[in-house]
Amino acid sequence: MVRSLAVVILLVIFLLPGCAVKKERTPAPVTMSFISQQMNNTLKEQQDPTKIPRTVLSDGSLRTVNIYNWASGFFAGNLWYMYGLTGNAKWKEEAMKWTEALDTIQYFSGHHDVGFMINCSYGNGLEIGGIDRYEQIIVQAAVSLSKRYNEKVGAIKSWDYNKSWDGETEWFYPVIIDNMMNLELLFKASEISGDPRYYHIAVRHAETTMANHYRDDFSSYHVVDYDSITGKVNDRATAQGFTDNSSWARGQAWGIYGFVMTYRFTKDRRYLEFAEKIAQYILKHQNLPDDKVPYWDYQAGEAGLKPEWDYDPELFKTIPRDVSAAAITASALYELGRYSGKAYRKAADEILQSLLSDKYLARDNPYFILDHSVGSIPHGVEIDVPIVFADYYFLEALYRKHRY
Repeated sequence: MVRSLAVVILLVIFLLPGCAVKKERTPAPVTMSFISQQMNNTLKEQQDPTKIPRTVLSDGSLRTVNIYNWASGFFAGNLWYMYGLTGNAKWKEEAMKWTEALDTIQYFSGHHDVGFMINCSYGNGLEIGGIDRYEQIIVQAAVSLSKRYNEKVGAIKSWDYNKSWDGETEWFYPVIIDNMMNLELLFKASEISGDPRYYHIAVRHAETTMANHYRDDFSSYHVVDYDSITGKVNDRATAQGFTDNSSWARGQAWGIYGFVMTYRFTKDRRYLEFAEKIAQYILKHQNLPDDKVPYWDYQAGEAGLKPEWDYDPELFKTIPRDVSAAAITASALYELGRYSGKAYRKAADEILQSLLSDKYLARDNPYFILDHSVGSIPHGVEIDVPIVFADYYFLEALYRKHRY
């Protein structure tokens, strides 16, 4: 209780205008009352934990998804972070309800996002809520996720057979950069069970990603397709970025987060140094706005550069920001700052201060904390809207700011 109270006091100090923060960096700071209000509104609107808040429809109403959607674990995670930030038992009770609705996901192996779905819910329930019985679910989920691993490739298969955006290039063993985020589930399962297999898979996947997903400047491809028999790379492309050779902002954020997390479990400095180089690519990029909230892709709108997919030129007169990418980056930089110095923590603070402004808060929508995120522009979905995973990594960044 004392530690929880301390966290609340620190959070209030951080969020109050004019308290040890330069005024120009906090034009309209958020308060815990605003965050709580948004979360309460969502809980009041949707009480069925199998219908999970994800974003909003065009009329501003809540759009929900089922438990098998890749983003199904984030709302439960938001509730766990609310409990971690406030110590209020109400949030723990709600978090358990929304977490345990995902029980059957521990046996699901239909795509790679089991890591997101289980770690953000049950993983936080174990770490923040202290619920030991969640351990067995984490291990079983790792068993399910491991079914998508191929030793010859050395990576977890993200999707089943698919085609590139050109409608012709076939992907038989596609691995996306997002997949780095699933390794935390495997590392935790290995610690819980004592079985080194999950650790081995996680490390091999990280190694394969380092070797094949990154260009010389530490920008990342989104999709790498492998030959499952030889392990060779067949194709490098994107599914959600501007072009195959551009830098999709959320993908860059997944990379920092994934590699610094891998360092946390392995203590192998190669992963830490790799995360630092990805971070430097982002923080020094010529197209990163002054407020450090990136455009949806770092190359979007560059002179003479056009995507291969059909798009509306009007869209690129005002290139969408992606607040979700900023929130993920901030959270990752707080952890990176623990190991690599204050400069990364300072950058995280600057991103968080931007997100705390009225420019990015979802003041016009009652259900979410942050606005102006992007799902997938090439697919024409969730463009410039609130999205649950932006709120998740924002709350995680707040939690890490005061925990670290």
